[in-house]
Amino acid sequence: MQNTAVLAILSLVLLGTANTQAQEAPDMATISYPQTKRVDVVEDHFGRTIVDPYRWLETNAGQDPAVADWVAAQNAVTEQHLATLPGRDIFRGRLAAMLNYDQVTAPTKRGGRYFFTKSSGQENQPTLYVRDAHDGTDRVVIDPNGWSADNADALAEWAPSDDGALVAFAVQTGGTDWRTIKIIDVDSGTVRADDLQWVRFSTITWAKDNSGFFYSRFPEPEGPGSATGGIANQAIYFHAVGTTQAEDRLVYADAAQPQVLQLADITDDGRYLLIATTPGAGVNGLTVIDLADADWTPRLLIDNFEAEWSVIGNQGDLLYVLTSHDAERRRLVTLDLAQADPQPVEIVPEDEAVLTSAALLGGRLLATYLVDANTEVRRFHTSGVPDGTVALPGIGSAGGLRGNGADDEAFFIYSSYDTPISVYRYSVAGNDHTPWAKPEVAADLDSIVVEQRFYRSKDGTRIPLFITRRNDVTGPAPTLLYGYGGFGISQVPFYNPAHMAWVEQGGVVAVANIRGGGEYGRAWHRAGQLENKQNVFDDFIAAGEFLKAEGVTSQGGLAIQGESSGGLLVGAVVNQRPDLFAAALPGVGVMDMLRYHQFTGGQMWIADFGNPAEERHFNNLMAYSPYHNIADGQDCPAVLATTADTDDRVVPGHSFKYVAALQAAELGPRPRLVRVETRAGHGAGMPQDKVVALYADMWSFAAHWTGLTVTPVK
Repeated sequence: MQNTAVLAILSLVLLGTANTQAQEAPDMATISYPQTKRVDVVEDHFGRTIVDPYRWLETNAGQDPAVADWVAAQNAVTEQHLATLPGRDIFRGRLAAMLNYDQVTAPTKRGGRYFFTKSSGQENQPTLYVRDAHDGTDRVVIDPNGWSADNADALAEWAPSDDGALVAFAVQTGGTDWRTIKIIDVDSGTVRADDLQWVRFSTITWAKDNSGFFYSRFPEPEGPGSATGGIANQAIYFHAVGTTQAEDRLVYADAAQPQVLQLADITDDGRYLLIATTPGAGVNGLTVIDLADADWTPRLLIDNFEAEWSVIGNQGDLLYVLTSHDAERRRLVTLDLAQADPQPVEIVPEDEAVLTSAALLGGRLLATYLVDANTEVRRFHTSGVPDGTVALPGIGSAGGLRGNGADDEAFFIYSSYDTPISVYRYSVAGNDHTPWAKPEVAADLDSIVVEQRFYRSKDGTRIPLFITRRNDVTGPAPTLLYGYGGFGISQVPFYNPAHMAWVEQGGVVAVANIRGGGEYGRAWHRAGQLENKQNVFDDFIAAGEFLKAEGVTSQGGLAIQGESSGGLLVGAVVNQRPDLFAAALPGVGVMDMLRYHQFTGGQMWIADFGNPAEERHFNNLMAYSPYHNIADGQDCPAVLATTADTDDRVVPGHSFKYVAALQAAELGPRPRLVRVETRAGHGAGMPQDKVVALYADMWSFAAHWTGLTVTPVK
């Protein structure tokens, strides 16, 4: 649910300072909200009467003129308010400037060539390049800029063939999760006639002989509700280069489990196809196909969804696997395919630190661990015997280990809150690394202070919190508190230019590592799942109380931000503690917890949220659902909800219904607005100019209501 890109450059030359004391929000003219019709929808759920007067807003705006008119009216009111905010143009200019540098991804090496994406900072979409390993020259392979007039069409997943001659690539149109896969000839630049439709949540995995690739797709949707309807029956196919999609070979499907995803990978030697079957909750089954067998007969190794099983490499019949089976913080095991019934054999046991990823590279096992949300990279022999550590450039986040199991050369990325993402080339034999792509930014990053603090939640649980500010900001300052808290996804240190634009103005950014994430393993995740979901909200509320008690921010200076599951978080805590926050920025949030499972991929979230059709889950969901818990009679923070018209992950109807309910309630004088982006989805693929405009609007809104003085920067 949650999908976010890191784009960055920071300039810290400031012409003024922020107000560091609490301020009264400037007087505002009363906002006249658009009239939102109410419909008579009343349902009984386990003896409780549930009224849903804004259900009509669930319809896609492209299919219902009434919804389209409502969106246009809401955007007009929101724009009228945002146009009055003095910091908007300043933030817009600074964000555009901060993104003006080369942003490069770690390369994939195939056939003596390095493939990587790069954005110059002036482009709306990243471009795919190839670099020849011999002469080091870079050449454009795919440039998506210009694919559409508004640059909202993007290059999504891509994969080069093993010989580096072809690239299969996915086209994302207007922010949707749906993809079309095509093939390009690297040398000639010719896009072949191959055209694969109905692809969503898929990998692209080439066969070793370069004859074609494996991918996942759904049956063609039927009817006008396909944009918001549920997804089912994903299957894995093999596409042979030069053939039509109708000729694709069905490789694997499971009609008995229609709501799961089927994702394919392949071992470096090309022998085994690896199929992860997952309901989308950090657990999966595992099936293997021996591609040397002409029949491609599936062999089921793991037939349940009780743990994670991620194959990281192989040596012949021996698979190396990262798993959470019998290990809350994961461990490394082997599975011997030569055995009739392969059983896991432990080689690297569970540690106090959380094992987040691993790779078999250059004859060594390289494993990344989280220690209080910071990364360590440890080396092991293939037997599991420790072999030292990898010295990282600093305290922060490293990952994306990429290479070949037999090749000494590997790559990884490194970043921190005050360090832009850099790519490093790593020698496994020498255990040393050198920069492969390190951004040059016109910023005095030494003037940024990052500290990790710990605080206690309502039940006494110790929660990490990262705080970023300028080193001359020592008193209470307007603060953005960010959180997520779901699906076992960890919030690790990374360089975020949008947050740095706030810091540049003298504000503070705080990121709370609340429960529901994976910072301390599966137990940390489960502590924020299902009936434990209130822990997530308690942790976030406690973070806000801590920031005020410690003098990081003032009583009226706290804004909160979250996206996707984090948007749900923001919506829930605004209902529970409206007095704590001056402004709230819920983005693409899951706001109707009784109907989330009825749209697009919502069924895959049941493991985290619970099934509304079951009474115990219904009662829990009803207790915190943002849409259903808006209560008259208390002053609400200023709310700017953000969503997008083609978001088919968390459909915009969630935000529409939520804001309609906010506007209809008696919640005090502060605005409750929604900003709806056009031809944009859940975040991935959004063109840079729209990213700039979005964050400029959010930050100027939050600055206005927290008392942050926004000044021009040279």
